[in-house]
Amino acid sequence: MRISTMGMFRQGLNSMQELQSLAARTQEQIATGRRILSPSDDPVSASRALKLRDSLSRFDQFDRNSNMATSRLQDEEVALKGVNDVLQRVRELALQANNATQSSESRSMIAIEMRQHLDELVRLANQKDGNGRFLFAGNLDETTPVVVSAGSYAYNGDQGQRQIQIGETRSVADSDSGADVFFQIRQGNGTFVVDTPLTNTGSGVVGNGSVVDPSQYDGAPYTVRFIDPANYEVLDASNAVIAAGGYSPGESIGFRGIEFSIKGSPAAGDEFVASASRQQDVFTSVQQLIAAVETSSNDEVSRAEMNNGINRGLENIDQAIGRILTVRTQVGTRLTAIENQADANDGFALTLHEMIGELEDLDYAEALSRLSFELGVLEAAQQSFVRTQSLSLFNFLR
Repeated sequence: MRISTMGMFRQGLNSMQELQSLAARTQEQIATGRRILSPSDDPVSASRALKLRDSLSRFDQFDRNSNMATSRLQDEEVALKGVNDVLQRVRELALQANNATQSSESRSMIAIEMRQHLDELVRLANQKDGNGRFLFAGNLDETTPVVVSAGSYAYNGDQGQRQIQIGETRSVADSDSGADVFFQIRQGNGTFVVDTPLTNTGSGVVGNGSVVDPSQYDGAPYTVRFIDPANYEVLDASNAVIAAGGYSPGESIGFRGIEFSIKGSPAAGDEFVASASRQQDVFTSVQQLIAAVETSSNDEVSRAEMNNGINRGLENIDQAIGRILTVRTQVGTRLTAIENQADANDGFALTLHEMIGELEDLDYAEALSRLSFELGVLEAAQQSFVRTQSLSLFNFLR
């Protein structure tokens, strides 16, 4: 078998190129800190690392979602705090106006301030987030939720809540519907309300009512009609008498599981109608309260009408404040849930990074040792190549 000089040259050159390639690959591994430079280096580990990186990208998205939901919920919390502050101020003004020492002029000034707060309520209900989207419009966040037309208030949004995924199996709502926050508030004490017809001629003023036996209350309307200033009867919807009793100012009147007190002196024929609470928007409640404050109070009958109107309005405002407190609690719960989930996501992401590192990260000690060996082999091969190439048959001819 004959081996040409050119063949030996090419064989030696190819060997050195292979050794150089191995050393260069090891140097690149050391420079990047990665054991796997291409999927062909370790197909199984590369495939597992790719799946882990896909999972890691989902956690990055969850993190972005959490930040977006947190920002929007914080904007909502600020708006709801403003609503609560306005309602508390309206309540203070109503109590001030309900004082017998107030004059018609002072009540008129109180009503002016209350109207300013009513406008502020509408502005807060139409508050936008940092991206210019309405907070309380549901899914229709580009539509103004609360509009005023001819003194009445309407809701233009929907009752949807956008669910934002913040974890593999967890989502949170990033807002609350304005219908739920502002328009679905029950009147009175939340169960029933006592109205006084304008035809009353006495000075009876209804106080707060309560349900003392829920099992007896059926939600039907009942009328307390005074036979004379000291006696009354209770009529059902068909005008059948279901109860009767004597009246002393300030004492409670009870029937069918409910009771309420009446102060003052009702006249014969005066009526007080107890009916199940209906839903009413907070803007109309404030508007009705303003109208009650502006009621003329020149005599006992008109003062009783004003007092009854303000008392009913205060009950409605208390229900609205309670609703705002409930929604703020829900917002706070969601913010806490986002924070807890973000902490859990960080833990999961850290574990994924560690798993990816175990698959891809380089063992520097092993790599440096291997590089030293490869460079030594390469140097020996280069020296051998030089010596081999210096040999020739002509050196042995005489």
